[in-house]
Amino acid sequence: MHVSLADYFRGPSASLDDQIESYATERVPESARWRRPAILLVLTGNITAMFWFALGGQIGFLVGWPMFLIPVAYMVVGATIVGAMVMRIASQQGLSLPLLSRGLGFGAKGSAVASFVYAINYVFYFIFEGSIVSHGLSELFDISINSAGASVVFALVASTALYFSWRGMHSMSLLQRFGTPIFILLFVVGMVMLAKGYVLVGPGEWKVTGGVSTSAMWQALSLANGQVVFQALIATDYGRFVKRSVSYVGTGAVMLVELLMIVGVMIVGVFLGFTMVDRFDGTRAQQELSATDPGLYFTVIMGVLGVIFAIVTQIRINVMNLYSGSLALANSWDALSKRRVGRQWWMVLLVVVGIALYPINILQYTATFLAITGIMTNTWIFILLSDYFVCRKWLHLAPADQIEYLESEVKNWNVCGVAALLVSIVVGAAGVAGLYPDYYASFIAMVLGPVIYISLTVLTKGSHYRRSDVPVAPAPAPAMD
Repeated sequence: MHVSLADYFRGPSASLDDQIESYATERVPESARWRRPAILLVLTGNITAMFWFALGGQIGFLVGWPMFLIPVAYMVVGATIVGAMVMRIASQQGLSLPLLSRGLGFGAKGSAVASFVYAINYVFYFIFEGSIVSHGLSELFDISINSAGASVVFALVASTALYFSWRGMHSMSLLQRFGTPIFILLFVVGMVMLAKGYVLVGPGEWKVTGGVSTSAMWQALSLANGQVVFQALIATDYGRFVKRSVSYVGTGAVMLVELLMIVGVMIVGVFLGFTMVDRFDGTRAQQELSATDPGLYFTVIMGVLGVIFAIVTQIRINVMNLYSGSLALANSWDALSKRRVGRQWWMVLLVVVGIALYPINILQYTATFLAITGIMTNTWIFILLSDYFVCRKWLHLAPADQIEYLESEVKNWNVCGVAALLVSIVVGAAGVAGLYPDYYASFIAMVLGPVIYISLTVLTKGSHYRRSDVPVAPAPAPAMD
């Protein structure tokens, strides 16, 4: 069968209902699987997120160059390995991570806890990206960031993202296909305007006053650690559509290509931060905060075009934030209530919550939030991986070929996973609260969680996986490629 080049970058046809629901609470059938180039095209919205400009600038101001490369290399290697494993599990099972969590360590209602933790991430990122646009408009039209007018602007841009994420993967693929060339064009225009109007600050001048301290490096590593698992989670929401025949090498390749492009954007963020930092007023800390806000500096550099650039970029990533957040919330609700609420209405809720929380200017809390998300999401996923690879594949405490997810099959609560997650979050929260340096918190929690989980599962001999009244079904025959 002849396949055109365009076919590699779009998914199979699907009904409108399937597009909207996007298999949020069931397995993705073989007929709905996408080719890897089409998945990578959707993920370009994440690659060009304004968040990466900001994160690159923050790490750059902490450790300078070339020390910047240490936390970034950790992020790339870690996220590629974790993403390859989690994405392949999702593609083999055709399940989202919240659904996988039902069988892998948490139970039907226990997975609602993990799903809610997951959804919190997307509330933050949704507000983060929308705030960047509003800050750009505030700079251009002299609108106070905390004013009602700025909230209205945020609401209008958020509604546009809602429109493009309504039909899930299909409408997002269309947006990214046409949005990517616009992003590249405006970015090139911005770099030309920067070169003509400003003194450029190259890597040789990306220095930290007084040298790089050990605590600064750990802070940078903590920022990177918040993304090691989260990027794998984003990719897996789409990776469940990957064909079952794709290997770990194949899923790892998708992750690596995406992450290497992200690194390029982060380096540009460092370059822009050091070039623009002295253009802003205030203390050095206030200057650095402004110089890590792409909405501000792109507007200063490009004027109206900078705002347009921020809007296009924000919509491209916020459709992904709404999509993944709605999957998590749909699964949480599905586990807790018998009354089904469509995935699209959870996106509406995310928009409403985002508008309500916008005035707090969440950009100033990025480091704290990334430490918190590193504690929650990293611990959750490392528990899931320890279940799949250690408890199932190595110790054979449960089948590894067909992960249970139906409420009629799994227990409501797998106390091993829920207890491990809660204890790890409490220990991590102690660091955020100041009982020990917060930059260690996410690392301690993500190691502690799997250790507790494996120990409890071995002690209980895997008795918390399935309902006692449900017999273990024989393993299905392998599917033919």
